[in-house]
Amino acid sequence: MRKPAIFSVPPAERAGAAPTQSAPIGQKTPSRRSGSRTLRSGTTGLAKLRRSARRCRACPLWEPATQTVFGEGPDDATIMLIGEQAGDREDLEGLPFVGPAGRLLDQALADVGIGRERLYVTNVIKHFKFELRGRRRLHKRANAAEIAACLRWLHGELAEIAPRYVVCLGAMAARVMLGTKFKLMQERGRWLPIGDRQWCLATVHPSAVLRTRADDSFDDVYAMFVADLAQLKHPPR
Repeated sequence: MRKPAIFSVPPAERAGAAPTQSAPIGQKTPSRRSGSRTLRSGTTGLAKLRRSARRCRACPLWEPATQTVFGEGPDDATIMLIGEQAGDREDLEGLPFVGPAGRLLDQALADVGIGRERLYVTNVIKHFKFELRGRRRLHKRANAAEIAACLRWLHGELAEIAPRYVVCLGAMAARVMLGTKFKLMQERGRWLPIGDRQWCLATVHPSAVLRTRADDSFDDVYAMFVADLAQLKHPPR
């Protein structure tokens, strides 16, 4: 059984203080609506974790960012999607996967026949890291120290939601969950055990699919991405 790399990192406490021990799963509460998305409210552990993440100063990324971009979705979701880091639109709106990559993800999920409202969607890095090029804010990849500083929040989300199935979108998320030796392009689209009746599958990030629009490979790359996500319709039991 492959043990997820993230579980070697001390988990966050439910209130977002210095990590000490695994957080218990919070009680479920009725959902509310925020825009077109289904969110959870009240005094659940996930809500407390979200509030604590807004005040995170564990690495320098918070300072130029507009806001923390925490995960979104039902706190009893069976499936969690983990991306890499917040982008420009996510930073402005405060929600994950709402930019071009998010729209492509939504389309792929629709093609598979899975509604995004059923899923909990988040990123490894909760702030937008960028560099200015004139007036444009261009995505810049988080470094190892920034990833390590942010893992407390992802670990807290995993502990609170306890998803049975985890889908990693991109190499960063795959390495966090499956270890640095995981080879994304060789092992993508396969369910791998990571715990007691808990499974993980990795595929490419939707932004990588978008980048192929400049050549003739987009249709094939998109079809492979959809095929990977289609494994959600046939998960291990």
